[in-house]
Amino acid sequence: MRVRWVKGIALTATGLLAGAFGYGAVNLAPTFWKVPMDMRLSFHAELMKMNSPVMQTAMVTAMLGSLALALITRGRERLLAGGAALLVLVSFLVTRFGNVPINARIKEWAVSSPPADHVEILERWDMFNRLRTLTAVAALVLLVISAVGRFGDRRTAAESEGAAASADRAV
Repeated sequence: MRVRWVKGIALTATGLLAGAFGYGAVNLAPTFWKVPMDMRLSFHAELMKMNSPVMQTAMVTAMLGSLALALITRGRERLLAGGAALLVLVSFLVTRFGNVPINARIKEWAVSSPPADHVEILERWDMFNRLRTLTAVAALVLLVISAVGRFGDRRTAAESEGAAASADRAV
């Protein structure tokens, strides 16, 4: 029962994370290149005010849910959940050290003017955005495989230890 709840939390949080990043990568990012630069910068800076706490919460919940699932399962399920946790961690690190510093610069440009190399910087932001989106989607795929896959032993690590202890007492 506990595994089902943890798996549900991990899947939901990772699905929301991958969906939000996916929507941004498919809809928002290309649109940013089609509007005037001052509009893009203003909208991007305003969007980050709400986006930052929401996405950080989704990333932390997805990572902790996947990590918890890895700790309470065994075998392939443990490997899949652990892989998902690592991929969410990569999404977080790319965001923190790739996108966030550029977001801070964009916020400055929105009230002043962008530097001469702003297009290259924005292209780098797009590359980081695609990378974190791919890692979040890959994490979701691993969790879906874990949820629908048929694995030989569906017991949790704690249940297996309990079964082993019972077997030892029986001898």
